[in-house]
Amino acid sequence: MSTFSGFGLGLRKEHYSDFLNAQTPVAVDFIEVISENFMVAGGQPRHILRQVRERHPVALHGVSMSIGSADGIRADYLQRLRALVDEIEPLFVSDHLSWSRINNFNSHDLLPLPYTQEALNIVCNNIDRAQQALGRTMLFENPSSYLLFEPAEMSEWEFLAAMCQRTGCNLLLDVNNMYVSAINHGYQLNDYLNGLPFERVRQIHLAGHTPGEILIDTHDQSVSPAVWALYAQVMTLVGPVATMIERDADIPPLAELMRELDIARRLAPSSSEGIPV
Repeated sequence: MSTFSGFGLGLRKEHYSDFLNAQTPVAVDFIEVISENFMVAGGQPRHILRQVRERHPVALHGVSMSIGSADGIRADYLQRLRALVDEIEPLFVSDHLSWSRINNFNSHDLLPLPYTQEALNIVCNNIDRAQQALGRTMLFENPSSYLLFEPAEMSEWEFLAAMCQRTGCNLLLDVNNMYVSAINHGYQLNDYLNGLPFERVRQIHLAGHTPGEILIDTHDQSVSPAVWALYAQVMTLVGPVATMIERDADIPPLAELMRELDIARRLAPSSSEGIPV
């Protein structure tokens, strides 16, 4: 099965002009945008995305599908996302293994789930509904977390593997999240790596975190040396897949992110670009 194996960046407002006004396209293979920022039909954001899409393949990355919500996914959300998907024809549509909403409460954050059979059933039912509504296979991202629910009935990697097996979804593997959670909870990274279904990984995220008594996934710093080392190890296991740099705060000039992306290129196995599936 062939996969898209390019290198990209998360597109943020600070770099709109770099992408829209350059005489030649920015040297990335794809860009990723936050889905919710563009899910209102018409308006300036959608116009900008259409212009960028003329130059680059686009991945849509959501932050509020809330696949862990016990009361299900909102139908209006799926309808608006489907409209965006149909217009942009993205490489990937992804979201997070988390929950953020129930009834009229919205945390506006990516909250952790208990790794239990009950939670797995809820997540899988919601993924099935989302994939059916969108008419395509989705990617879901492993979380960064700062607390665990006890007792757990399975490990995080076992939960991810079961989720993929039951729903047919794929993984967006965030290497920084893996590292942050492992350090915060005392996971053995080799156990995590040995338990992941790498054949399901279609995209890699790389980002920075804030050190301290616990590591915080802040996306406001460069990728750390430890995460680069883990990324190099991951790429020997997963093979060539799409890789991108995320930066959401303290955003530097585009040239600095391009230098980070060059590091990812050097660490990844060489390959020709495949076809997105």
